[in-house]
Amino acid sequence: MSGTTPEVASEGTSEITFRHPVPVLRVFDVAQAHAFYLGYLGCAVDWEHRFAPGLPLYTQVSRGGLVLHLSEHHGDGTPGSVVYAELSGVRALHAELSAKDYPFQKPGLEEDGEIGLSLTVTDPFGNQLRFNEPPADRDEP
Repeated sequence: MSGTTPEVASEGTSEITFRHPVPVLRVFDVAQAHAFYLGYLGCAVDWEHRFAPGLPLYTQVSRGGLVLHLSEHHGDGTPGSVVYAELSGVRALHAELSAKDYPFQKPGLEEDGEIGLSLTVTDPFGNQLRFNEPPADRDEP
């Protein structure tokens, strides 16, 4: 061990390009997952995968820039995980969800001067999705 600090490539000079991370959420029932993610949140199924008929589902759902992987596989994700998603239009999303006939959720809005305006929903498997609209004056990273 030489004791030297490894060099960090400056932005734009590396061959490595990170894209947006995609959270993997554990689900236990496809019908309940579809009712929540498709029916309530308004996502669409992008693709589905099973190694064979009757085996656990691994699927991608999305809505605009929100992309999620849902998995029935044991060991994928941990029930009760939290996904933090920034967006604009959180009040419109709140109004849209409030108007739906989904008896398991009646989320409210929470405002914090530093963080912004948030809407948190919980899926049938205990996973939380925190939709947050940062304050307009917050510096972008």
